[in-house]
Amino acid sequence: MRMNTAIAGLLLMVSALSARADGSWTAGERHGTTTVASAVVRDAAQRDALRYTVWYPAPASSRETALTIGPPDAPLFDVGRSAKDAPVAGDRLPTLLLSHGNGGSARMMGWLGTALARDGYLVIAVDHPGNNGADEMTLTGSMLSWLRADDLRAALAAVKADPNLGPHVDAGRLGVVGFSAGGYTALLAAGARPDLQRLLAFCRAHPDDGVCQPQQEAAMHTMQARLAAAASPALAPWIAEADAQRAIPGVRAVFLLAPAIVQAFAPAQLSALQQPVSITLGEADTVAPPETNGAAAQAHIPHATLQRLPDVGHYDFLADCTAVGMQRLPELCSTAVARTRTHRQAMDAAVRFFADALR
Repeated sequence: MRMNTAIAGLLLMVSALSARADGSWTAGERHGTTTVASAVVRDAAQRDALRYTVWYPAPASSRETALTIGPPDAPLFDVGRSAKDAPVAGDRLPTLLLSHGNGGSARMMGWLGTALARDGYLVIAVDHPGNNGADEMTLTGSMLSWLRADDLRAALAAVKADPNLGPHVDAGRLGVVGFSAGGYTALLAAGARPDLQRLLAFCRAHPDDGVCQPQQEAAMHTMQARLAAAASPALAPWIAEADAQRAIPGVRAVFLLAPAIVQAFAPAQLSALQQPVSITLGEADTVAPPETNGAAAQAHIPHATLQRLPDVGHYDFLADCTAVGMQRLPELCSTAVARTRTHRQAMDAAVRFFADALR
């Protein structure tokens, strides 16, 4: 029986690899909405809604259309292509939770999500309430960053309950992917407990560190503004949860892109992680400086590998900019290295990593 099971597993893997090699899969895309209680305090309109996007392998006959961000007649970002509401190809699929960066969105990370879908993964990405580029950014959305892990948990539960997608979720092969603040989210999901006071102490000692400075997406969200908001009685119940355990059961592998807010984790929390962790970052990153973030994480996580990309900056991991985007958003679109090259390196790293960790 063991031999038959092993042979069946090998045949399944060979079949999957063949499908990828001959282009049998396109990237399907579906959207959904669920609720999460903490969204009310983060969302500008005090809604409890959480939007999520799911990418997955779809039959080659599925018609992919362009994914963009911005006005339809003048898009700012070219995300790639997907086939909306296409049928799912395959049975149980290794499943990945994807968390965007501060002010990003699920769609902004579609360049990676669709690539992983074509490789045979079911990818669940969210728009973190109050902290995404599709809605109004809020101070609480930026400040209550630990609640992001709850968003991933809620989206996973919603997809499991979906009659079309749920049967394809393989909770036994669960991974998490995070970019920037999403990297911090991924570490939370993997089981690392944060320490808010540790992060504050780091920023007091290193106020010029990129993580301690307000980001371009929300320039008014300074450390002073966050501290003032944290003292509000209305936020006391949420602040009290800052250091709570937020692990998502079953996470077996963690892929981080330019992770940020790593100083929120004590070394003992990182060294306790048992999952394999792969980190890809840019050496020219000033938003999440490698030595205090990605490299610091790799130094403490027992099963972590680190890929450093020369001359690559933080925003190089956003979607490709259009000509309009380059003109209007030079601070986000200027690169020393072609963004397509950086994306390819990140995609290849993710595919190799999850093939080893989850298949």
